[in-house]
Amino acid sequence: MVALLSTFIGFASNTDNLIKRDARTTALVLENVKEGNLLSIKDSYGIILYKESIKINGVYKKGFDLTALPDGEYIFELEKELEIKTIPFTVESYKVIFNEEDEATYFKPFIKHEKDFVFLTKLNLNEELTTINVYAVYNGDLKLRHSETIENTKVIEKVFKLEKGNYKIEINSNNKEHTTFINN
Repeated sequence: MVALLSTFIGFASNTDNLIKRDARTTALVLENVKEGNLLSIKDSYGIILYKESIKINGVYKKGFDLTALPDGEYIFELEKELEIKTIPFTVESYKVIFNEEDEATYFKPFIKHEKDFVFLTKLNLNEELTTINVYAVYNGDLKLRHSETIENTKVIEKVFKLEKGNYKIEINSNNKEHTTFINN
């Protein structure tokens, strides 16, 4: 658990975006990316307008003509293995405005399954309300086995002992849902 948390904290101290703008294009530069990380542009409704799987390790550079988007609020979202970084921006009359003070990093839960045990760890630096639901799956039907809401906690660490069977674990935090299926 300590090694996992030190990895999380290493991610938290990492500022990895640089945005350069000219009249028509915005150059997005992301450091410390890995092959398989997902970059997307989403609108204010969460609809994905652009999605790309990063194909290199190291530094990612790409130009975007964001002025072609309709006026509105958008985000760049970089999804890594254990974190999601959001970079919000607004398009107004063909002008792109980045909201640097609203950039955020959300940490995804880490789930490890060993024998009859499931270990769940989540770094929650902003102490967001987090809900954990564990469902048993019987012939396609879900039966809630455990539910809890956690608040005012920076590090969430839980261990669940599961009987033989199939399970669905949902973790809701930061308006994001993470689902994991366990076959025990």
